[in-house]
Amino acid sequence: MAAPDHILLNGYKHVLYTTKSLSQDKSIQNSKTFHEWLDKRRSVREFSDQDVPKEIIDNLILSASTAPSGAHKQPWTFCAVSNPALKTKIRQAAEAEEKESYEHRMSERWKKDLEPLGTDMHKPFLEIAPWLIIAFKKVYEFDENGEKHNNYYVNESIGIACGMLISAIHNAGLVTLTHTPSPMNFLTKILDRPSNERAFLLLPIGYPKSPAYVPDIHRKGLDEIAVYYD
Repeated sequence: MAAPDHILLNGYKHVLYTTKSLSQDKSIQNSKTFHEWLDKRRSVREFSDQDVPKEIIDNLILSASTAPSGAHKQPWTFCAVSNPALKTKIRQAAEAEEKESYEHRMSERWKKDLEPLGTDMHKPFLEIAPWLIIAFKKVYEFDENGEKHNNYYVNESIGIACGMLISAIHNAGLVTLTHTPSPMNFLTKILDRPSNERAFLLLPIGYPKSPAYVPDIHRKGLDEIAVYYD
């Protein structure tokens, strides 16, 4: 007998989960192919100003929002910015924070560790990339009566969503990098976000400049990142 298409659990509707069944060999091949594809993803700082259709940005944000979240509260807002004047304001404010960080906040060891990546306080990609997506975490919500309610596992939830967003960007043939000027309060002010939102991550999005160069770095091997308990 076929399983029902839904059941009630604690009075709430649960729908039947369906997925395409794969053989073990196919699962192994898919996992290998996916890793090889994802391993080609790189953080890129040299952007083309080539236009990226808004429909792609819509789909990227929708993909990010499929992420799991604490109690399914989906505690995030993704602000997509293409307006040149706003991008200029963001760059100016970000570079002011970066200047302060490089000159006063960051240790010499930290700056030394960044040298192979070629980063500095100048962030032209914030104006050149056709889109910026700023991920805001929603620390709390207001119900219909105006009562404040905290969300759950907010950092974990939005962190997962941003990881899925970065993968979606790679899948669309675009590039990005994770930019976290600290503190990021200026983004809340520039984008006029409500008091329950905190800027979490800034992602410039676009096509890579031709040619574009990235640092010759290598990822840790499996034996360095995994521990198995058989």
